[in-house]
Amino acid sequence: MAKQDFEAVLDGSDKNVAKFQQRRSFTEQVHHILHGNITIVPMIVLLLSLAVFGMIIGDRFFAPFNLSLIIQQVSIIGILGIAQTLIILTAGIDLSVAAIMVLSSVVMGNVAVTMGLPPVIAIPLGFITGMICGAVNGLLVTRFRLPPFIATLGTWNIFFALNLWYSGSQSIRSQAIDKTAPVLKFFGTRVEIFGTQFTYGSFLMIALCILFWYILNRTAWGRHVYAVGDDPEAAELSGINTKRTLVSVYIVAGLLCGIAAWAAVGRVGSISPQSFYEGNLEAITAVVIGGTSLFGGRGSVIGTVIGALIVGVFRNGLALAGVDVLWQVFAIGWLIIIAVAFDQWIRKVSA
Repeated sequence: MAKQDFEAVLDGSDKNVAKFQQRRSFTEQVHHILHGNITIVPMIVLLLSLAVFGMIIGDRFFAPFNLSLIIQQVSIIGILGIAQTLIILTAGIDLSVAAIMVLSSVVMGNVAVTMGLPPVIAIPLGFITGMICGAVNGLLVTRFRLPPFIATLGTWNIFFALNLWYSGSQSIRSQAIDKTAPVLKFFGTRVEIFGTQFTYGSFLMIALCILFWYILNRTAWGRHVYAVGDDPEAAELSGINTKRTLVSVYIVAGLLCGIAAWAAVGRVGSISPQSFYEGNLEAITAVVIGGTSLFGGRGSVIGTVIGALIVGVFRNGLALAGVDVLWQVFAIGWLIIIAVAFDQWIRKVSA
């Protein structure tokens, strides 16, 4: 074969391959866009939810007070959801985040109110409590190689029992907090912006969302978290200490639970060892609806906050429409199933 003919064959092959690679079906194009922008679908769902409930309910739904109320109601679950997102990104799950939060708030309240120590001591002790609980979860998963579901299911019961034991099953009332440690209610303070009231807890959720978006996307630790969740064996071969990364993720999640504890005191106004009993499931719901994959390696804290807002909009809108609580739970259940099914579709197409 002449040199010119050989080059012509190669040129033709290259062009055919290029043409073949450029051909994508509509489904593949949609998948490519969604796979690279995981917050698109939750954002679309949120906007559609706002539009639908706005048309059904009218001005009451879009009243500034009602919209600010939705944000206030989801602020604690949003913070817990950020903590849960970190763990689910590593292909794990933490069923104890709400129990850690309540235990941290009980420690803060007892140290500041019952013992009378300054809040500057009580609040950091609450944070440390959350970090210790997170470290326990992390060590159970890494050192003892327990499945995260089983390990945190066990610690959920342990932390809940410690709540009841340490508090004596007694709540700390709002009046007692106001008298001895009003700073514990700081994140429940309301401020008026453009005629609408917001709490500092709402701003805290947004600030933590921005902070951890930056950490996960712009730092080496964040890249390690994604790598461990996507393929732990490949991450270890690339030089990442997977066990250390996992333990650090659980500790940071515990710290976030401690921060949520402080915000929860301001949101509720009192401290009860039996509050936020369903916070674990609500946090997982926000994470799943927000587009984070339960299989790890793919997700965003921004999507989680959007997921929390979707749940808040649905519950608020259905309540204003007069729908029974039973059917509100029914609707949220379908949201979870659809979100997980959609994630499975994304993974199947990408495979």
